[in-house]
Parts: sequence; C-alpha cells; structure tokens
Amino acid sequence: MLKEATLWRPLHKGYVQCTACEHWCALAPGETGKCGVRRNIDGKLQLLVYGQAAAVNIDPVEKKPLFHFLPGRPIFSIGTVGCNFRCQFCQNWDISQVRNVEPDSPRAGKKLLPAEIVAYCRNENIPLIAFTYNEPVVFFEYAYDTAKLAAQYGIRSVFVSSGFETLEAIWNIEPYLAAINIDLKAFTEHFYRTYSGARLQPVLRNIEHIAKNTHIWLEVTTLLIPGLNDSDEEIRQMANFLADIDKNIPWHVTAFHPAYKMQDRPSTPPSTLVRAYDIGKEAGLNYVYVGNVPDHTRESTYCPHCGALLVERSWYHVQEHWTEPGVCPVCGTKIAGVWR
Repeated sequence: MLKEATLWRPLHKGYVQCTACEHWCALAPGETGKCGVRRNIDGKLQLLVYGQAAAVNIDPVEKKPLFHFLPGRPIFSIGTVGCNFRCQFCQNWDISQVRNVEPDSPRAGKKLLPAEIVAYCRNENIPLIAFTYNEPVVFFEYAYDTAKLAAQYGIRSVFVSSGFETLEAIWNIEPYLAAINIDLKAFTEHFYRTYSGARLQPVLRNIEHIAKNTHIWLEVTTLLIPGLNDSDEEIRQMANFLADIDKNIPWHVTAFHPAYKMQDRPSTPPSTLVRAYDIGKEAGLNYVYVGNVPDHTRESTYCPHCGALLVERSWYHVQEHWTEPGVCPVCGTKIAGVWR
C-alpha cells in the first residue's frame, strides 16, 4: 500500500528530503531514495511497501540475536523489500536489494497490515515482534504503526538494525521500542563505504546515544569477515568502544559464510571467534557471545562477578539456571538485561 511518510520535509520546487536515515536523500518528483522504497510522489514522500511483508517467520528471540532480552520467548519476525545499505555480504539480499518496487506489487510480498500482525500475536500468545531481515527504518511508518498498536496489548517490539537511523527516527520510535540489536559491521570508514555503501560515524553515535539516553535495551553484533575486519587491532577497537560506553552491552561476534557478492571469501574459522571473544573480555566487556557456529561455552551467559552459569544455550535451546531471573543465585549480582 502507498502511504505518506512521516519522516520527511519539503524542499524547493517539489523536491523533498527523507529524514529517516543518515543518507538524507533529497528527491526530485518521481525519484526514489537509496533504500528503493521511499519515493517523492507529487511533492510528498511516500512509503511504497506499507503493509506488505516480504518475509515473515516465528523465531526464537535468540536468533535476532538478543540474549539478555526475555530468553526463550517466540518473536514474530517481519521485513519488507528494500534497504538503505548495499552490503556485499548480505544474507537476505533477495529482499533487501530489491529496488523501485511498485505499491501493491506481488514482488513486494504479501499484504499484512499492523492490525493483522498484532491480532495474530495476541491469538498465538506471541509476546514480541521483530522488525528485521532488512533495515527497519526504511519502512519506518509500517514498523511504527505496528509497534504502537502492539504496545497497547503489552506486546513488545524490537529492531534488528544497521544503526544508520537519524536521531529523529530514534526519538519517534523510542516510546514503542523495547530492544534493538545494532550491527557494528567494522571500525573503519573504508569498510562501510566500500562494502556497505554507508558511513561508520552515525552508527557509533547511535550506539552511544541509545545506550546512554534511551530506555531501549541494546545489544551489538559484529560479523567477522576474514581479511576485512578481523584483525586483532580492529576487533580491539570495537571492543574498547563498547566497553567505554557500557561494559554491560552484550557483544555478539559471529561467523561469516559466503553470500551474495562475496563468494570469494572463506567462512570465518572458529578460532577467529574465540580470539574476538577473548579480546572482548580483555577489554572489560561482561558479556561476549560467539555466533553462527556451535560453541556451547561461549554462547552461554555467566555471572561477571563469580562466573556462575546463568543461561545455558546450545543454538536456540535455552535453559535458565536461576531462581529469580536477572539475579545470580550464587552471589546475588544483578545481571543487565530485560528478563521479565
């Protein structure tokens, strides 16, 4: 469905500027933003994919990944076509890299309005909704309306994001967003510009802003790609950046597998993830996790004070080892997160 966007402003001579993400696309009449789904139609910015879902699944919340946010719960996961990034290694490129889709086109997916999503979650006792698979801010109005309606029924919403939103977008969604996982793809502008078509600095700003100035629960994920962002130096820079903000930010270091335009790279060896895990711990991060490979030990949660095993994970099988969620049963340390 075609719907007028909320995140935009008029410019001169019928031009408009999208204010959803840090590309700040200025569009002449008829032009579409870099995301491929926000278009200037007759001097107004329109979202082309409102109420059209390109991917829908019921996932475990750990798959987002969120490890300190209501473990073991199911989460209704939804995405559209389009994305404001051009990641050459995208796992979901078949929907994220679709451009200039027409409203109501079958190519954009199936009709699924906010009220239908919320009704389904209520009927099936699903307590969470994730906007994921592609970048949620490109379909902001769809996500916003869904999250706002869901909040009326106690259903909490999650973004899985590249972290390239404008502050305006964050301010608008904050009242209805319970958690976010942000991809910190690398720690160099070269990587962001060359392999993702974006910039690093807005992502760093947003991670710090969300951690320090909002109620939104934050976790961060880094996909380690052999030869591109997996040096000790770069891993340490990322770990130190997060630790300087808050040592309780969970950091997921995950394995790359060849995809899309990056078929020439080998998969990330488990030894790289172990190395990154150790560097994260050395930097002072309390919660570092290995992902996309089996590693029972390093995907479980331990008390940062006494080392007690608190949440045991094996892929998406979760077993909690505490009497009161969020409190270590051995030493009484409170564990950062949203546990109930």
